[in-house]
Amino acid sequence: MVDTDVLVVGAGPVGLTAAAELRRHGADCRIVDRLALPHRYAKAVGVQPRTLEIWDTMGLARQALAAAVPLRGQLSWIDGLEQPRIELRLPPDVPYGFAALPQYTTEDLLTGHLEGYGTRVERGCELLSFEQDADGVDAVLQTPAGTERVRCRYLVGCDGAHSRVRKGLGLGFGGGAFTESYMLGDVELDWDVPEGYAVRAVRHLPDGAPDDALVAIPLPGRGRYRVTAVAAPELVRDASGPDGIAHGLDAGGLPGVEHLQAVVDRLSPRPATVSALRWSSVFRISHRLADRYRAGRVFVAGDAAHIHPPTGAQGMNTGIQDAYNLAWKLALVLRGAAGDALLDSYHAERHPIGEEVVGRTVRHARQGIGSDGRSTEGVLRREAQLLVGYPDSPLLGPDAADGAAGLPVRPGDRAPDCRGLVQALVAFPQRLFDLLRSPDHTLLLYLGPDAADGLPAACAEAAREAARGELDVYAVLAPGSAADGLAVPAVRDGLDEFRTAYGARDSEAFLVRPDGYLAGRVHPADPAGITALLHRTFAPA
Repeated sequence: MVDTDVLVVGAGPVGLTAAAELRRHGADCRIVDRLALPHRYAKAVGVQPRTLEIWDTMGLARQALAAAVPLRGQLSWIDGLEQPRIELRLPPDVPYGFAALPQYTTEDLLTGHLEGYGTRVERGCELLSFEQDADGVDAVLQTPAGTERVRCRYLVGCDGAHSRVRKGLGLGFGGGAFTESYMLGDVELDWDVPEGYAVRAVRHLPDGAPDDALVAIPLPGRGRYRVTAVAAPELVRDASGPDGIAHGLDAGGLPGVEHLQAVVDRLSPRPATVSALRWSSVFRISHRLADRYRAGRVFVAGDAAHIHPPTGAQGMNTGIQDAYNLAWKLALVLRGAAGDALLDSYHAERHPIGEEVVGRTVRHARQGIGSDGRSTEGVLRREAQLLVGYPDSPLLGPDAADGAAGLPVRPGDRAPDCRGLVQALVAFPQRLFDLLRSPDHTLLLYLGPDAADGLPAACAEAAREAARGELDVYAVLAPGSAADGLAVPAVRDGLDEFRTAYGARDSEAFLVRPDGYLAGRVHPADPAGITALLHRTFAPA
């Protein structure tokens, strides 16, 4: 007998995202965490624009935006010399900007969101061991009431750098560690730095090696920052855990105001006084990547799969995308709408992303963001995680790129937002993202004046059958196209943004996945081509 569809281990931002998305997609799950109470630490504080897009789809963006503060840019000094200011300004096609939010607030928001589905985090509940067979996973939990055995269909390990799930699978976790120890502090600074700007000051030795560093990220609250600096020698301990992985908060001395003030006095470009210390710690940084993200019915995500320097706030955001990628696939397989092979695409899609992020953050930690020659817009889009894509996904098929060369959006790319969509009975223009909030796939049919009569209805009928009914269909109408008799909901491309952003051609079909990536383009649209595309994901009925 199965107790739950999915057991999620770890209730940080990644595990909470996995559980919330499983519930939104209709799957049953339990989520456990060994801590009796969540930490109130401002560890991961950067929220990327792509994460805000994800929270928009989940229905969480409004609460997050109310709690966060904008990150407007970065001021940098190297060896006392001021560097060009970095402005975090994205083009108008990107709906959200960079934000700062303490990790505990992110966890609070996700926890409340999950509870809206009737699922609560089971705290003080530790995974002791697990075994899997062809039909499920048997897990042993240590709970406040004693030992409990749980039978689930799948298990997802979101339990951090020292993951018991990863160790239980025997996965490789190759990489290395930075020799330096660092200290974190959640403090107030009374300097005259412009509001919303991070500060980075670095000093080098004569041979060019880094010697000292200070990074301050603004947080909600007057003059409040999370400060990172090289740890004072008297605070450093051996941070390696029992598994030999030196990553995360350690049990060394706690930095005080005096330790942080000393760094500010040495490196700050402006006179400043440190006060109101809320929390501090010493931590170590490793860079490692699991060799597999899936082993049978067990998966790893977030820090359990990849750890790296916090440069650019990539870690938590990458882990949230891991969970967002996996949840809809698990839900489809659990409902029998897709076969087991769909779950292999999780590793195939996300492992290369983890590998790229580990390499890039290590490089940036040593050389700084923007050190690899990209244009400013390219750097910002990449740091915003808007360039994450799956061009080599097994869900695309060998001919996915045929006819897409030179087009602005290709199969596997993030589906960009568009403004100015006009719909009957709606008195205001809409965004494309307004149409993509469904937990199902979405088929968009771009129709020009010469589209064949009956084409939308035929394509919609075939697509809904191929997707087992788990599909929304919209017609996107070019100027001059008639909206009568389409048999599907229609929006008009009022600003011509859809055609421009996607390079849309008359009578072309676009299939968008539940996680907001383009599964494919079919031009000219026809029922057979759309059916074949959907069967890359859905099992034939």
